[in-house]
Amino acid sequence: MKKSQDNGRGTMPSASGDKYPETHDSRIEKRVLRIMAVSVAVAVVASFSFAPLRVTAGLLLGGLLSLLNHHWLSSSTAAAFNVIAHGTKPQLKLTQYILRYFVIGTVVFLAYKLNLVSLAATIAGLCSFVVALFVEAFREFYFAIIHREETN
Repeated sequence: MKKSQDNGRGTMPSASGDKYPETHDSRIEKRVLRIMAVSVAVAVVASFSFAPLRVTAGLLLGGLLSLLNHHWLSSSTAAAFNVIAHGTKPQLKLTQYILRYFVIGTVVFLAYKLNLVSLAATIAGLCSFVVALFVEAFREFYFAIIHREETN
């Protein structure tokens, strides 16, 4: 397993053997995605025993669409920055960027019109990104307090 530099904080093993070392930002992104998935799973499991099936289905649909949207956004921004960094012609058009909103809106609209999901629960499921950001912010705040240097 090769070692790679971790932003001046020591070394970090690179399990994938990638050409580029894993950065602090990519680890944050993976944690946010993992927290999103866990928050959706917890919400769905909790609502399964206490709420109607439409609410559970709405939370599940919203959560899955939130995870899909996060993946699409990550890959499209990475592609856009890759174009900027290498000066190549952009393969990502504005229509492809906006297409994800159209797809998500269409899926939510159809599921609601077919009376499969609760709209409020679907919107709550789409908010899993907010939950993940708050958890990550609290985590960073915790480590900032624990690892701060004495000022005396």
